[in-house]
Amino acid sequence: MFNTITQLQDFNPDHVSVTYGAGGTTRSKTHDLVCEIQKKTNLSVVSHLTCVGHSRQEIRELLQDYSQSGIENILALRGDPPHGGANFIPAQDGFAYAEELVAFIRQEFPHMGIGVAGFPEGHPACPNRLKEIEYLKRKVDAGADYICTQLFFDNRDFYDFRERCELAGITVPILAGLMPITSLANMRKISELALGSRIPAKLLKSIHRSEEYVENIGIHWAAEQVNDLLEEGVKGIHFYTLNKAEQIQRICSSIGIVDSDQLNT
Repeated sequence: MFNTITQLQDFNPDHVSVTYGAGGTTRSKTHDLVCEIQKKTNLSVVSHLTCVGHSRQEIRELLQDYSQSGIENILALRGDPPHGGANFIPAQDGFAYAEELVAFIRQEFPHMGIGVAGFPEGHPACPNRLKEIEYLKRKVDAGADYICTQLFFDNRDFYDFRERCELAGITVPILAGLMPITSLANMRKISELALGSRIPAKLLKSIHRSEEYVENIGIHWAAEQVNDLLEEGVKGIHFYTLNKAEQIQRICSSIGIVDSDQLNT
């Protein structure tokens, strides 16, 4: 983990984010790692925080600890049901929706920066795209400062999502989430992590024609995405690294990115 951070630190990233395990299974590990990064680096740390298994008091205590440790940025998520459950059941005296968590953080810790998730390809739990954007607007109205999207491979999905947000009156910055495909196994894992992310046929054809060059193909595709997004005025790009630095370094180097400021418009 820290080797990856060290390798990417030269790009002067705006922040490094630390995720939660599925179902909130890594709560203590997330907390400890966030605090360790805060102590050992000069980077701004964004801690993911979900509603899963947390009472209001537990969240209050966790945020108090973060605040005292100098950690002031949270990505507020509802989270997935634990143990592969189909339905989300909030903890006793907990939160049922991310918008409730956002409102709580904004009220109790008004100095904290709050990000929320967006889904350019739609959320599988909400097939109604109009409702989905309505729910996102509620999170923003509750106090979110920015939106970080789930990963996508077709920029047209992002542009459509961005326009839908504009039509709904959402004005906070939207960061585009990208993750390069580096192997066939990685491609399958990405689809699972991204709740069945849509991989364009053109990309699939390139991969299946030259399976021995999957990593090069994936890095080239991601670099082309970055170039196009920057040309279209994206507010920022968030790389999902999976704790690996080399692929991100190659993407940035191939398009002349030496500092994260070049990824913000």
